[in-house]
Amino acid sequence: MTAYDHYDHDHEHEHEGSALPEIALRVKALESILVEKGYVDPAALDVLIETYETKIGPRNGARVVAKAWADPAYRDRLRADASAAIAEFGFVGRQGEHMVAVENTPDTHNLVVCTLCSCYPWPVLGLPPVWYKSAPYRSRAVIDPRGVLADFGVTLPAETKIRVWDSTAETRYLVIPMRPAGTEGWDEEALADLVTRDSMIGAGLARQPEAAR
Repeated sequence: MTAYDHYDHDHEHEHEGSALPEIALRVKALESILVEKGYVDPAALDVLIETYETKIGPRNGARVVAKAWADPAYRDRLRADASAAIAEFGFVGRQGEHMVAVENTPDTHNLVVCTLCSCYPWPVLGLPPVWYKSAPYRSRAVIDPRGVLADFGVTLPAETKIRVWDSTAETRYLVIPMRPAGTEGWDEEALADLVTRDSMIGAGLARQPEAAR
């Protein structure tokens, strides 16, 4: 696994991972043919992709995070062996075989990127958002993570260390965001409503309780 620690200075980096899978190229080619022949409505396809990007997929990860917030024993299992702990929910499969969970604290904020392509934990986060796959995010997340977070509306204290985790075909990451204050006694379902997709990538924070009401 590869991580880059940041305070207020830049780091150069190297990345070892896999190129865009051949299957992804085939899917794109097939999609183009189906759209060209009128078999697939691009607008309907966009709606379907958006649903999996922001609703169905990330809800799985939100359940995992909520469990970790509410159950210290589960949080320990998740940090020790994320693949096994996530599998307790039945969230397994391609793109999620080798998972690592990293936990945000007041001292350290974690941010996930794939600098080579778009390695992403589909079983817990669904499809990767467009910005995650973009070249500007993939390059700036390592060079200027504090600036990237600011673009997402996240401002951290200057003393907070930012650790950037570089996903590969071998290892993918799930960020456990900090549990918001004022949620003592909440059940896991209510807690899951506070967990956003971006907070599990590290590009955002969990929702505050008042925002979920």
